[in-house]
Formats: sequence, C-alpha cells, structure tokens
Amino acid sequence: MSKKRSIPTDGIVFSTDPSFKPMQADEQPADTLVPALQKLKIRLDTKNRGGKAVTLVEGFSGQEVDLDELGKKIKTFCGTGGAVKDGLIIVQGDQRDKILQWTIKNGFKLSKKI
Repeated sequence: MSKKRSIPTDGIVFSTDPSFKPMQADEQPADTLVPALQKLKIRLDTKNRGGKAVTLVEGFSGQEVDLDELGKKIKTFCGTGGAVKDGLIIVQGDQRDKILQWTIKNGFKLSKKI
C-alpha cells in the first residue's frame, strides 16, 4: 500500500469539521539571559565514565547556539576537551576552580561550585 500524500496528522484520523486544520507546534526559541542572571552550577561527576572525572556545567538557559559557544569558550580557557550535550557542558578532568574563575570574570555572578 503506497502513501500518495504524507500529511502529519499527530494522531488525528478523521474530522467532520470542514474547516479543520491540524495544530502546528509553534516553538519559539528561548531567549538567552544576560550572564548576570544565569544560575550556573559547576560540579564534578564520575558516574558511568569508567572512573574518569569530568566537570559538568549546568543551569544555562538560552538558545542552543549560545550554549555551544559558551562551551567552546570554557573548554578553550581550561585547555581541555569536552562536549555539549543535553543542555550540559562537559569538560574533561577536574576543572571546577578554573571554570568558576572564568565564569566570575565574564559576568556570571550567580554561579556556584558544588
């Protein structure tokens, strides 16, 4: 059986209303807050990493592009590798003091080390 037209119905099979139109998901990108209002948490994590320590920076609220840029700046300052996944900035090694120093220097006044 071939499908000639592919209309996303989101689970709606049939409607008797002639003016019915499926609702579209209107996703507005979240605005990035200024650094002084960001509440970043810096913590050390070793779970599910084979005993290796990584530093996690969480609590960033804003667009994904800005999170990637922030992650790149932090990793460059620390001189280590890492990744940005699921709203977290992952930096290799125990870099809590360096990251806290960088965040305070760049205006993230509400950041704290856990």
